[in-house]
Amino acid sequence: MLQMTMVLLVLETLRLYGPAVFTQRKTMTGMAAGEIETPKGLGIIIPFAIMHRDKKVWGDDADEFNPLRFQNGVTKAAKVPHALLSFSIGPRSCIGQNFAMMEAKSVMAVILQKFSFTLSPDYVHAPVDLLTLRPKFGLPVILRRLDVCS
Repeated sequence: MLQMTMVLLVLETLRLYGPAVFTQRKTMTGMAAGEIETPKGLGIIIPFAIMHRDKKVWGDDADEFNPLRFQNGVTKAAKVPHALLSFSIGPRSCIGQNFAMMEAKSVMAVILQKFSFTLSPDYVHAPVDLLTLRPKFGLPVILRRLDVCS
């Protein structure tokens, strides 16, 4: 299950291709982040897609798919412990995060008992933001029953 979590779910896949491309927050008080000062009530946009590919945080291979970066857990995957924001973080994090992870693992476990699958040669990699991030031309896969695979 650890490998499934690292590859298929919140971790590496959603680091690179999370469904939400950004979130918005409003400052409750005036604050400073480094040299940037923000007044109370300022609207802030947090761009997940940009933050999840920051080489200063994720390393020189930040644009590459590397599920092993999560082998020691989420907080040790990047130079910043809370760098993964696929479901946001803190009191406003996604309420359905645990359910979504359990549902995805359960579905994949059932599918992998009876089928193998590969990406179709017709697949064209073209992520597009249409409210959520998704493949522009779909995600065609080839399923093969395990009892007929050799």
